[in-house]
Amino acid sequence: MDKFNPVAFDPKAHAANKRTTSALFREAYDALDDEFAALAVLLQARKDAGMTQAEVAAKMGVSQPVLARIESSLGSRKHAPSLETLRKYAMACGKRLVIGMQ
Repeated sequence: MDKFNPVAFDPKAHAANKRTTSALFREAYDALDDEFAALAVLLQARKDAGMTQAEVAAKMGVSQPVLARIESSLGSRKHAPSLETLRKYAMACGKRLVIGMQ
């Protein structure tokens, strides 16, 4: 019987390494910086609330797969959630949506 031996993978370290070795990767990665930041804020809000995707989805009145698409869309640029959707997400997590620029 074969034993399962998972390979450790650190995506942050991999990305940091690729950014230093590939100008093309660095340009593409940096172009997604705001989406990654937005996703991190959403995931942190859900974590702070101690909620699962299913629990947040229920409070928003959507299904868990819809919430998964909302979270994943921020990193993929396939669909940008509306401000209303982000507001509902924040409220479901007991937070308030705040928008700023630097």
